[in-house]
Amino acid sequence: MTVTVRKAGEVAAKTAMKQLRPPRAVTAAEAPQIQPARESNKTTMMPWQGWFQRWAQEKLGEERYKRFRNTFFFMPDDIYDLQQSPMPDKKIPISQTDPSITHQYRHPSPGSQEPPRIPEFEADEDPYDTGYFKRDTRRRFLNSEQGDPLIEKTKLELMDPNDPAVQEEKEKLEAGPESSPGNKGVFATGPTDFDPSGLRATMSVTWDKLNESLDSHMPDHLPQPIWMGREQEIIQWYKDRDLPVPVGEYYKPLSTPRSRRVATW
Repeated sequence: MTVTVRKAGEVAAKTAMKQLRPPRAVTAAEAPQIQPARESNKTTMMPWQGWFQRWAQEKLGEERYKRFRNTFFFMPDDIYDLQQSPMPDKKIPISQTDPSITHQYRHPSPGSQEPPRIPEFEADEDPYDTGYFKRDTRRRFLNSEQGDPLIEKTKLELMDPNDPAVQEEKEKLEAGPESSPGNKGVFATGPTDFDPSGLRATMSVTWDKLNESLDSHMPDHLPQPIWMGREQEIIQWYKDRDLPVPVGEYYKPLSTPRSRRVATW
């Protein structure tokens, strides 16, 4: 039996190789003119697959073969034939009402689709630069240790200029934040200056360049979420339906109090 199966497999493999067109190499000049296939290949590359089922069906007959199949096969009516990916010529029904509506694996082939539309950028823009911190104007002053410098300066102007505490706060405000958003261009491998602006990587960000970038992206209106002012109404909607209330607002929690920023060790 083993010898018979091996010979049958060898014969089927040789037959399949004869049916397949031999691949050929193409030049760089030919490649742009070669059109991809409009549909997936319908010629099986494994013609020997299912030879035992075909042999049993021929010897036993349709009715006896069905009984044999239902007795010894696991999930014999599985439309995918217990395979993770269907065969290219397998038509999969996708409609519960119309059995004629089917879909085939990778049909039409991805290569026959319209090419993707790639966004166009200016000459000095980097399409791979996905940094959001340099244009995150909404949370610009929420995590800052000094808040909005303009507002803080206005507050100090309204206070007693001769008060030593007020003078000290003015000096801190003029000096700017002590901490740095980056590491002054010093990476784990050493200092680098691959980006003169310092905004390409968070390790090379400076306050001057960051504030300059945020200034250029500041909105000229007062944006706010549509749910602001309706918080209690939204919370009550979930409570009335015995549903867990979602997290909701995430503006105030970002303003970390000073007590949370002080080390405890």
